Formats: sequence, structure tokens, C-alpha cells
Amino acid sequence: MKNQIRVGLIGYGFAGKTFHAPVITSVPGLELSKVVERRSRLSKSRYPWIEVVSSVEELYSDPTIDLIVVTTPSTNHVEFTRDALMADKHVVVEKPFTATSQEAIQLIELAKERNKVLSIFHNRRWDGDFLTVKSIVEQGLLGKLSDCEFHWDGFNPVMKSDNWRDKRGPATGVFYDLGSHFIDQAVQLFGTPDTITGDIRITRDGGITDDYFDVSLGYRHNLKVVLKSSRIVREPSPRYTLHGSKGSFVKYGIDPQEAALIAGESPSDSKNWGKEDPENWGTIHTSIGDLHVRGLVETQPGAYTSYYNNVYKHILGEEELAVKPEEALRTIQLIELAYKSHREQRTIRIGDEIND
Repeated sequence: MKNQIRVGLIGYGFAGKTFHAPVITSVPGLELSKVVERRSRLSKSRYPWIEVVSSVEELYSDPTIDLIVVTTPSTNHVEFTRDALMADKHVVVEKPFTATSQEAIQLIELAKERNKVLSIFHNRRWDGDFLTVKSIVEQGLLGKLSDCEFHWDGFNPVMKSDNWRDKRGPATGVFYDLGSHFIDQAVQLFGTPDTITGDIRITRDGGITDDYFDVSLGYRHNLKVVLKSSRIVREPSPRYTLHGSKGSFVKYGIDPQEAALIAGESPSDSKNWGKEDPENWGTIHTSIGDLHVRGLVETQPGAYTSYYNNVYKHILGEEELAVKPEEALRTIQLIELAYKSHREQRTIRIGDEIND
């Protein structure tokens, strides 16, 4: 088919099975062709037309594969991304991009040298609640913002997981895993902060890598953005809280796309994909003109397919890339600075450390 892009998927664990494969197969123009599974053939049962291969070399050497998607643990991102670029493939890599900013810089330079597209799966830009928050901020409905909090909490007070994210290693722990999403969202809303203050800890019995973070981003004009996550929160906090000179917005709940994907659903299955139930809509309390307004804001539908649709169109030269690798590099730089702030027990001024 004309303009068909054939995709090879490295890994069919949680990320590959839950997020990437069903979203890729819901985007017209993308053809999921090969999946690397070293010890099983699980992908074949859901996608019978694909070829399951046992080694990444079979993707690299296949001239019909245009785009390789790296969904392995973050400890392997650099190796697979580098080798895919060297094989002259476009690459999408799961977040976090890399463990260090230097690794990210090297991959960005390599992608430019090979003239290949490199993007990072910051899919949470297309969460419905974040799209709604972004629209509220862009329209100035709350006036001059002074205080914002993003929370990603749960209740699992004793660490029993055997997941690689909960083990020691580069780019493991909750801050690399979830904090990378929140940092990306904050920078999308407000730009690079002026200061960063990090509190990143192990709080659970049996924990061996960080499972808690409280990171404050300081901006000009007295705006403070707090990013928090904890595994010992039994009573949920709001997902998003924003306060400004005109009013406030408070939003509970989590975008429904992940739960639907875990349940085996696909964006192509439903016309109402990504729509949130009204009981989870956020509350706005503000002034518009001479009107005092308090009520619910319907959450915009989430759309993870928008990420892959953009990658597809960018490869064809039809759209600017939405998630640029330089943006993911900035996220890794801010993660590094948050850890440095925690170690040194001080607030760090961003301009002293990295340049825009």
C-alpha cells in the first residue's frame, strides 16, 4: 500500500503489549509487521499476521522494516536505539529516553547523522485530563497561575514487586518511570523552570529504589509547580490542582485509556475511545468577565493514537514531530538535577546547569 510504514516492535512485555501494539495497529498507514519475543509467541495470538522473531538482528537486517519501536526496560534503551539507528531505521523509544543526558545527546547526534526520525513515547501528553488542563491554561481561565500540583499516587505500602522498575539499575525507580511524564507535562505547559528542588526517597518496607518523589519547579512570576508520587496514599489526592488569580481547577481520577488497554481493548474498537465518565470531570471555580462560575469541565477525550499518527505523518514529511528527542533530553536533564538537589539538599538554579 502506498505510504505504508512497516513497524518492528522490540519487546512484548507490559509496555509493548498494553500500549504500543494496540495503538500502532489502530493508526492507518502503520503496519505492525514483526515483533521480537525471545521466549514466547504471545503477540501472534492477538495479531496473527505478524512475524515473531527471536533476535533484534532480524529487525535490523530486514530492508522492509521502516520504523523500530523499543519497548524494553529503560536499562536497554541506549543499546537498542543506537543499533536501530545504525541499521538506518526510524526509532520510537519508550520513556524514559535514557538514564543519562549524555546518552541522550549521543543518540540525538546519531539520529541526525543517519537522517532518521527519533522520538520518545511521551504518550501522557495525550491523556484527556492533561489535554483539558492545557486548554484551561492556554485560555487563561484561571488568570495568573501561582500554584499547581500534579499527583500520581497509589496504595501499596509493602514492596513485593519483581518488576524491573523496582530493582536497582540505571533509570529505575518511580521518578524515572512516572516523574518523566510529569516533568514533560510541566515543561509543555510552562516551559523550562528556573529552579528545581527534589525530595526523592524510598519509603516502603523492602524497597531498594525510589518509590516517592516530591519535586518543586520554580518559575518566574512566583509560579510553583509541585510534582508528587507516593505508594502509601490510601485516600486519593486530586490528579491536578491549579490555583490562579481568577480561580481554581481540581481534577480527580486517571485517564481511562490505560485501564482500557490493560483490559485488552483497542482505540480502533470504540468511537468513544478515551472519553471519561462524568463523575470524574474536574471542577472549575473562576470568574469569566463579570460572571462568577463554578461547575464541571467535561474532560477532553484522550488519544494515544495521536502520538503515532504524528510519527507516521512526520516520517512522510507532512507534519512537524510532536515529541522531539531534544524535549526528552530536557526531561532527563531535569531528572538528573532533581536527584542532585536531593543529594545536596538544596534548590538548584536551572540556568547554572543547562542552557536552553
